[in-house]
Amino acid sequence: MSQYPELKGKVAVITGAGRQAGLGEAMAKRLAAEGCKVVITDIGKSVSEHTPDSAIGHSDEMNQIVAEIKQAGGEASAFVCNVLNEKDVQDTVDFAVQTYGSLDIWVNNAGIGYLMKSILDMQVDEWDAVLGVNLRGAFLGVKYAAAQMVKQGKGGKIINIGSQASKSAFGHASAYTTSKHGMNGLTRVAAIELGSHKINVNEICPNHVTTGLGAWQNAHFSEVTGKGHEQYMQDMRERIPLGRPGLQEDIAKACAFLCSEQASYITGECMNVSGGEEYH
Repeated sequence: MSQYPELKGKVAVITGAGRQAGLGEAMAKRLAAEGCKVVITDIGKSVSEHTPDSAIGHSDEMNQIVAEIKQAGGEASAFVCNVLNEKDVQDTVDFAVQTYGSLDIWVNNAGIGYLMKSILDMQVDEWDAVLGVNLRGAFLGVKYAAAQMVKQGKGGKIINIGSQASKSAFGHASAYTTSKHGMNGLTRVAAIELGSHKINVNEICPNHVTTGLGAWQNAHFSEVTGKGHEQYMQDMRERIPLGRPGLQEDIAKACAFLCSEQASYITGECMNVSGGEEYH
């Protein structure tokens, strides 16, 4: 049952949504359940040495997610988009408009969260890869989605997916933390510039969510910290006031809320969804 009936018929694009059990999939399915017409995008295949197979939303996965949305009574399509490619982003906007008639919601979810290294160990090409996808990709999404929304003249919602690293610094995550801090600035500037067009721009800042990527991060930081997996996870639970890491559904709920009319007077916010762990 829809919680936000005003979302029925809205057209939403979610980038980086082609991996099953990922945040993008959860947001796509929640918006579809609210009645949105959803366009799921991902890069479809490896495009560089910095996109390992395990981090890619392949075309068959994208199509499976679309099929599951349709089986549940929703409406969805898949479209291949590399957010580093300006033409791909514009083509995605055009696809949404040509397929469904408009563009009302854009969610910048695509990101690199697996090149976690210290400043001393980070290579320049790795740094560029992280900032490229996480920040340039979000910038292009904001730019082209907003241009379409301004053209339509009826406002819209842009949601950037940040991180706890948008607020607090983490060792061994130099490029990632920098990119997510930068997303705060992008979100706030876009909110200022686009407010007169009735476009709300907000950011969701999750703490750790054990997606497929999250499981890799658990293993990686368990090794880096020397704690072992069980101790690392126990320490995580103990520092979160609500006693557990985040779930994909927690982020999907926040996304649906920010896309709804209930959040019509909220813009420029970098909203923590962290069980109380992050309070900046």
